[in-house]
Order: sequence, then structure tokens, then C-alpha cells
Amino acid sequence: MRVLVTGGAGYIGSVLVRQLLNKGYNVRAFDSLKFGGDALYEVMQHPNFEFMKGDVRNVEEVSQALAGVDAVAHLAAIVGDPACKKFSDEAMETNWVGSVALFEAAEKAGVKRFVFASTCSNYGKMPDPDSFVIETSELNPVSLYAELKVKFEKYFLEERKDSNICATALRFSTVYGFSPRIRFDLTVNEFTRNATINGEQEIWGAQFWRPYCHVDDLASAVILVLESDDAKVRANVFNVGTTEENYNKGMIIEEVCKVVPDTKVNYVEMNEDPRDYRVNFDKIKNELGYTITKKVPDGIKEIYQLLKTGIVTDSFAQKFRNI
Repeated sequence: MRVLVTGGAGYIGSVLVRQLLNKGYNVRAFDSLKFGGDALYEVMQHPNFEFMKGDVRNVEEVSQALAGVDAVAHLAAIVGDPACKKFSDEAMETNWVGSVALFEAAEKAGVKRFVFASTCSNYGKMPDPDSFVIETSELNPVSLYAELKVKFEKYFLEERKDSNICATALRFSTVYGFSPRIRFDLTVNEFTRNATINGEQEIWGAQFWRPYCHVDDLASAVILVLESDDAKVRANVFNVGTTEENYNKGMIIEEVCKVVPDTKVNYVEMNEDPRDYRVNFDKIKNELGYTITKKVPDGIKEIYQLLKTGIVTDSFAQKFRNI
């Protein structure tokens, strides 16, 4: 099987590319290289790997990328609330218009599987702070990033549910951990970086909840869906993570302090946060047999050990964040 990974040079995409190659897949990475292509240097000579530079907004480039492809893992996007807010026009063109065009082109190209990287941010703020949301819970996007994810989900899960393509939406937890395209603007990575380099971290709204999942485990969920029976995943949606890995920011910094001793924590009271949700992940576990291999403390140790080696000379550099 040949898998096209859009956003293949990105934080999650570069990990997914390696996992697919390790399992014997033929892989074509498609990326505009907005953040460079360093993350793919290691795999460029792999006999089953192919790279194509391109943008999902370019119809001709997308058509070329889909030639001979059996499955698409669609990760290319303007990622995160801050980036989508700052680059709203580009986000609309990429995350919505480009995604729809990619799906339609994939149909015409005879692609059999389509896995979309969505987000648990779609849940926004829980009406009941003591409950857990599931896949059928009301979606309450409070950012352009989540709004566009919800819009594209509804497009292919509802409007195009009778498509010949077996399409699946994966609502990813907040990601963390080591990747060839490392980022330090993600909560776990950022808190660990700040504690390690500066010895302190400011915490706004320590009480607000979110689920977390290691980048390795999010990538493996994509492969699990590609390898699952059509009937189980067609026009379906799954939260990706594990219920035990819901944390609030106060809990995250507590875990960081266990790894990075003598960290000074400055708590700033904040009673309003647009995002506050705890997520249940029983569906993907029970229906597909999904399990995780790493937890937040493991990711904190990874980032801490990476920074302590000194190999990252400036972890605050622009290239390590999305805006």
C-alpha cells in the first residue's frame, strides 16, 4: 500500500512517515515546507520513501501527489488556535478549501482510505465541568482552528458519507513529546523547556482540563485506522488518547517539577478559559483495540533529557514554534 502523508514534514507527520516505513508501507510525503524539511533528511534515501513539495491549495500539485496512492493521511493544516487566528485567511484556504479539494481529488484518483487529523479542541468548553465528553457529545468550537476542523468533519462524515472512500476522523488529544520536527510551543514541551532553561513557569488558569497524548501514539492511531476493517471506521470518528491522561495545567506543572527540581511556579488566577474539557476514549479502545505506549511524565523526561544534552542550542528560536 502507498500512503500519502500530507504535512509529512510536520511535528506529527514526520513521526507517522517513519512508523509507516518501519511497517513496510510505501510512503509519499507531501509538504509545503513552511517550517523546513530537516525532519525528513534521515528518511530521504529510504527505498520506500518519496517526497513531493507542494501545497494542498494547489490543485495540480495535489493531483500529482495522489497518483498511484491507496490511502491518504491528511495532516497538512495551519495548526493551533494562535496560528489560525494570526493567519486566518490562510487557515480558511488550507484547513477548509484545500481539505475539501484534496478529498474530492482523492475520490477521482480512486483512493480507498482517507484519515483526517482532527482535534479534541472541537469540544471547546464542557457544559458540565465534572463530566467527560465522548464522540457524540455536542461540539462547541471556540476558535477558528476548531471551527474549520468541525466544518471539514461534517463535510465528509455527513455530506459525503456515501463516498467510495472509507473516511475517518481522528480527534487528537493535545500532543507532546519528541519529534524530528520538535516544537516547544506545546503545553507539555513548553512547560518543560521553560523549567529546564529558565527555572520557572507561569501558570494561567491552572484548573482547566485537557487530554494529552504522545506524538508516537497519535501517529500509531492513524496506522491502526488504516489497518482496521472498513466497516469499523468508515464515516466514523474517534477520540485519540486515553481517559487516564486528562490533566489540568496545575497537574502538568506538578509532573514537570518532579523531573526538573527547584522549578519556580508562578500561579496567575484566571477564571475564564474558552477551552476546558475532559475526554473519554473508550470508543477507540473498545472498538479498535487502541492503547498508548507513553504518558505525560515520559514526554517530560524526553524533552528534559533532550535539552540537557545541549544539542538544541536555542530552544526559543522561531523554528521551534508555529508562530
